[in-house]
Amino acid sequence: MTVVAKLGSSIVAGEDGALRIDVLDRVCSQVGELHAGGENVVMITSGAIARGMRVLDLGRRPAAIDELQAASAVGQGSLFRAYEERLGQAEVRAAQVLLTASDLQLRTHYLNARRTLSRLLAWRVVPVVNENDTTATDEITFGDNDFLAAQVAIMLEARLLVLLTDQAGLYTKDPRRHDDADLVDEVTDESQLASYEIGEHTSPFGLGGMRSKVAAAGMAGASGIAAVICDGTTDGTLLSAARGEATGTRFQPHPERTSSFKLWLRYAKPSHGTLQVDDGAARVLRESGSSLLPVGITEVEGDFEAGDAVEVTADGQTIGKGIVNYSAGELRRIKGLRTDKVRELLPHASEEAVHRDYFVLT
Repeated sequence: MTVVAKLGSSIVAGEDGALRIDVLDRVCSQVGELHAGGENVVMITSGAIARGMRVLDLGRRPAAIDELQAASAVGQGSLFRAYEERLGQAEVRAAQVLLTASDLQLRTHYLNARRTLSRLLAWRVVPVVNENDTTATDEITFGDNDFLAAQVAIMLEARLLVLLTDQAGLYTKDPRRHDDADLVDEVTDESQLASYEIGEHTSPFGLGGMRSKVAAAGMAGASGIAAVICDGTTDGTLLSAARGEATGTRFQPHPERTSSFKLWLRYAKPSHGTLQVDDGAARVLRESGSSLLPVGITEVEGDFEAGDAVEVTADGQTIGKGIVNYSAGELRRIKGLRTDKVRELLPHASEEAVHRDYFVLT
C-alpha cells in the first residue's frame, strides 16, 4: 500500500526562504520509519522556487514566468539533495521525479508516469516529486502542488494522502484572524464544508492555501482515497496520520472508487468546449449511464477536435465530462438530428457524440 505525503512551501522553507532543516529531518525520519515497516511512500514537495530565491537573494517571489522558471532551476537540485541526504540516513533510496500538467493531460504520458512511479516503488525507492517549473507555462501548470499530490495519489491508487502544512488542520474559521476558530477533526461529507470559512492564506513563497488543500482532499475522497491535513512542523504527525490515529483533519473517502481512466478524464484532461443538452439527454446521462447522441445536443460552444474533452451541461448545470467523437464544426452541423439524418450528412460518422465508456459524471 502507498502513502502520498505532500510538503508545502511553508514546511520546506521559512519566511526568509531558508530550508527548514529541522522539519525536513523529522519528516524524512518518519518516511524512513514507514518505509522500514513495509509501506510505500511518495513525497510531493514544493520549495524549489523558494530555494532558488534564497540562493539568488531575491527579496520577493517573482511574477514573470521566466523568472519563476529560472529560480526553480537554481533551487531544484539542492532541494532534492536535501531530501536524498536525509532519506539516505534512514537507509532509504530516493529518486527525483519532475512532472508538468501536460504529462498528466495526455493519456499516454499519464500511463508512462504511472509506470515509472510504480517501478520505483517496486524497487523500494521513495520518489520525490515536484512540478517541473522550468518547463511549465502559465497556461499549462498545476497551479500548486496540492493538486499535483492529489493527482499522484489517484494515479497510484494510494490508500492515503497526507497534506503537511503549518496549521493543525482545517478550522471552522481562519485561526490567524479568529480566536473562536475550532479545529475540524473529521469531514465525512462535502456538505459540511459549506459552514466553514476556508481562507486563501498562504506563505510568501507558495501558491496554495487551505482552500486548495481542501479541494485536493476532496479529489482524493471522490477517488476512494482518505486524506489528512495536518501540521508537518510537529514531529510524528505523518506517522499518526498513516496509522489512522487522530491528528489534524481527516477526510473520509467515498465508498466506491472510480476507474483510473475516468478519474484521469475527470481531473487531469482539460476541457476544450461545452455541449448543452436537452432534458431527455440529461436524464439518461445521469440515470441510465447511456451515451450522448447528436439528437440530444442543443448548443455547441468552443473550438475542439474529435478526441478532445468537453463539458456536458443542461440548464446551466454541469452534468459531466467526456471525450467527443466529433469536431465542434461537425457537431454544429448535426446537433439535434436523429442518427439516420446524421448518417446522410456524415456517412462514416460515429453513432455517439460521446460514448458512455468515455464519459464521467461530475
